[in-house]
Amino acid sequence: MDRITLPLTAAFLALGLAVAPAQAQLARTFVSAEIGNDTNDCNRLTPCRTFQRAHLQTLDAGEITVLDPGGYGAVTITKNVSIINDGVGEAGVLVSGAGTAITVNAPAGAAVTLRGLTIKGIGFGGGNGIQFNSGAALNIENCTIRNLNGTSVGNGIIIQPGTGTVSLQIANTSITDNSANGILISPSGPTNVNAVLDRVSLYNNVNTGLFVDVNPTIKGGEITVTVNDSIASNNGGSGTGAGILIQNTALILVYAFLNRSVVATNPNHGIHAIGNSTVVFNQSVVWRNALGWTAESFSTMLSYGNNSVDFNGTNQGPLPPVTLK
Repeated sequence: MDRITLPLTAAFLALGLAVAPAQAQLARTFVSAEIGNDTNDCNRLTPCRTFQRAHLQTLDAGEITVLDPGGYGAVTITKNVSIINDGVGEAGVLVSGAGTAITVNAPAGAAVTLRGLTIKGIGFGGGNGIQFNSGAALNIENCTIRNLNGTSVGNGIIIQPGTGTVSLQIANTSITDNSANGILISPSGPTNVNAVLDRVSLYNNVNTGLFVDVNPTIKGGEITVTVNDSIASNNGGSGTGAGILIQNTALILVYAFLNRSVVATNPNHGIHAIGNSTVVFNQSVVWRNALGWTAESFSTMLSYGNNSVDFNGTNQGPLPPVTLK
């Protein structure tokens, strides 16, 4: 008997089945909770339903645009991409099951931007908000991250690159009511981290508002954190945390600069530095914390003499002056 072999496409047509066309990636994709479908190509008139599907359909250096309010599911970012919500209403990710809303595993040189998103924990095992593992830059603007909890999770933002130089910018963002830390900067390897926080609010995070935690095994790199026009308040309810905590027993340097910022009403430490770190204050307020400021184990806190350090339970004396060279 002769065997007749049909090409795969012809076989499908013979059976009356449609062959799905390959969908080309786009420079700008769209998501919609109202009319989106993940079988679509993510174009403006045929949007996708989830961030992850849109990410797959977006070209490197492209942009995902949110068309209407809704929850768009967790996403792992592996390219240079932006996810943008410019005023359509609340849009973002609900987190549970010890998951992470947005994970950044981008290649070296890639910059990721997240704007106008809401990330909220809903229990059921808790989770983390944004976790940055690799890439060149992470820009977070006009976002709200809150109510994340759970065992060994409950962080608003985690920055833990393993190598290279990383830039972090967080602007006009509120990070509140998380069971661990608001922002955790903790490199997993020798990395230079340059972080800038502009108009960031850190409220009611159970461990620490801003926590720079350097593992003693890290052998290289440097961390610089600049905090402008921001506030850390009511953090550290666990009794071990602080409004701002720097814990660095590694052989690297950590620098923090507080400019026109407020650290107030934290039930444990306002600002606590341990290890190889220097904290400089300019036009800032340290007010009504149980412990105003503490510098220990080779750390230094310095002031330009224009700060208010008042009404703290302990350590409310003036900060040592900056020595200009």
